[in-house]
This record gives sequence, structure tokens and C-alpha cells, in this order.
Amino acid sequence: MARRVFLIVLDSLGVGALPDAAQFGDEGAHTLDHLVEAAGGLDAPELAALGLGHVPGVTRVARVAAPRGAFGRCAERAPGKDTSTGHWEMMGCVLERQFPVFPRGFPAAIVDEFVRRARVPGVLCNAPASGTEVIERLGAEHLASGKPIVYTSADSVFQIACHEQHFGLERLYECCAIAREILDAHGVGRVIARPFVGEPGSFRRTYNRRDYSLAPFSETSLDRLRRAGVPVVGVGKIEDIFAGRGVGESIHTEGNADGMRRTIELARTRSAPCLVFVNLVDFDMLYGHRRDAHGYRAALEQFDAGYAELSRALAPEDLVFLTADHGNDPTFTATTDHTREYVPLLVDGAQVKRGTDLGTRASFADIGASVEEALGLPPTGPGESFLAQVLR
Repeated sequence: MARRVFLIVLDSLGVGALPDAAQFGDEGAHTLDHLVEAAGGLDAPELAALGLGHVPGVTRVARVAAPRGAFGRCAERAPGKDTSTGHWEMMGCVLERQFPVFPRGFPAAIVDEFVRRARVPGVLCNAPASGTEVIERLGAEHLASGKPIVYTSADSVFQIACHEQHFGLERLYECCAIAREILDAHGVGRVIARPFVGEPGSFRRTYNRRDYSLAPFSETSLDRLRRAGVPVVGVGKIEDIFAGRGVGESIHTEGNADGMRRTIELARTRSAPCLVFVNLVDFDMLYGHRRDAHGYRAALEQFDAGYAELSRALAPEDLVFLTADHGNDPTFTATTDHTREYVPLLVDGAQVKRGTDLGTRASFADIGASVEEALGLPPTGPGESFLAQVLR
């Protein structure tokens, strides 16, 4: 049967600490429950109707009597809690080892090669930092010196923050491409361009961010779909996360509202079969990392309203999968890093059996396997498809 599949990643919406969370410093994390508790509730009738309150481990979202969707949660099998690890596993590339991280900053040999090849007078910071804090602290020095601000986090990332006008956006992208070449040999997961604008005291980051990722280490669901002739459209940073592999068309966006607007447009215009793979980054970038529970709640409520519009644009055969790639508990104030958590799994569509309990899935890869089967491919990756459980 020809159908369209919409896979929407609510970036960082974790639903409770994984059993090994303490090894990552994340014992007790629960992004969803804690943000709802801290922000004083959640008005998200669409998510509630799908069964969000029935997801195992969720206690702060009200349960409805008869959920219209299928619900469950997924454990992350790979040893990580970053964007690439989560998205790759979702598409059937499960990492056996964590990407390298640099809690003391990058070695001099890496930085010196970057400075030489990028033709910059040096770098600022070279340490773990919050993206908003570091541009406030070092933005003026960056303007005066021309030195890029280079920083990392608990993830395997080499982030470069530069002023769009004073340094130049294309020049920043060029520096990131050079850094990506250097860091391939070191196995660093992503290089991220972090452009900002404004003047000292009022700097702000823009949506011209770009991710320069390693390519997945094995074949993914996206590769198999494209080889079978099934169109794959990436909305948001999907193309960047997969280094362009398996994504036929990419639509970069300016935040959640724009991402949902583009997704709704695709639902109204794109013919079947196809996969529309969406990342909504604001949950993570603007609210999780900034430890803003109230902002996170407002963003979820805004998404909920947008989802109601999307659901009206679905055809009877269409399926929607809602999930996340990791956690980012906004009440964890010791750091501003991601948290190692289960992620929610909600499945919607006219052909979905109402109230199907999918329990706890052993891997994010079960999502990719189910997407492949829904689009007519026999799943051949490491995941276990749950499609037969959810369809009427």
C-alpha cells in the first residue's frame, strides 16, 4: 500500500532516566515530568489524546480514557546521549562505542592545525561551555581579535561561534568544513557552526546554524529507502546529521514553528510514498540547554496546536511517528548538557489500532524498522518492527 510516513523528532523530550544514567551523571533525569512539574502543568490535548500520559514512566501528563494512538517508549542501546547517536540508532546504525569527548578542551595539535589551515589568528575558549554564555563572555573579544570562539560540551562536538557580519557567515562555514576534515581522523561526531549577531551586551544566536557530521558507520533505513526509490525529505537538521546520506531533499528551517509549517505544507502537497523526517530543534537548543522549563512547556503547547493542523492534512493511509533523540532535563542545573533517558514513542493515523501499548522497546532502531516496513521494505537492520502491532 502506498502511504506517507511522517517521523517527527521532538528534540530532547526524554521520558525518564535509562538504567545506566548514573554512569553519565544523569541519575533521576526526566525531561517531560520535570518540566511539567516545574512549569505548573501542560495543556497539550493532541499529545494527551495520542497517549502521552500512558507512556511508561510518565506521571505528570494526564491519562485519557481511550488513547487514539499507539504509545510506548524506546531505550537507547548505544552508549551515548547526543544527537547523532540518537538519530543514527533510530535509522538502524547502532554505535558500539561512544564518540570521543573532550572535557578539557581539544589538544593543541588539533587546535594548531585548525588555526593554520583556517588562517585565523587563534581561537578563544577551547573548553566545554554553554553556547549562550560563551558568546556573552567572549563575543566582544572575538570582534576585536578576529579569533573564532571554539568550545565543546559533554557531546562529541567542535563548535565554532562567530559573528555573522564581522567574521562572515560563509567564512564561518568554510572554517567548519576545514575543522570537519581535520577531525575525521579523531572520530569527533560533529562540527557545528554557531553564528550570532548583535553587539556586546545583546548578542543572540541565529538559525543559520549548520552541522557537519561524520557519515553513519553502517547502512541506514534512509539508504535503503532511497535505493528502493522511496523519496526521503529531511526537515530541519536531518540532512546535516546524516552527512547528506539517504536524504533526497532537504528543507532547513528556522525553529519549531517554521518546521511544523513546512511539514504541514508537505502533508498537503507531497504524494505517496515518501518519508518526511523532521527534527524540531527548539526544544533542545532554546529550552533544554538553557534550563528553561516554562519555555519548554510553551514550545510543547505550540507544537500541540501545530500537530492538530497537521493531523487534519493526513490521508487515511498516512502514519505519524513522534519520538525524541535523547533527553535534556531543564531542571538539571549542575550542567547544561543532554541527559541519558528513554524517549517517547507515539504512533498516529487512521489505520492505527486505538490504545495499542507498545511497552518499552529495546532500541531506537525499532522505529526505523517500522518505518521501512510501513513504506513497503522488508526491515533488514538491527531493529524489530512493531508495525503489525499498531495497524488495524
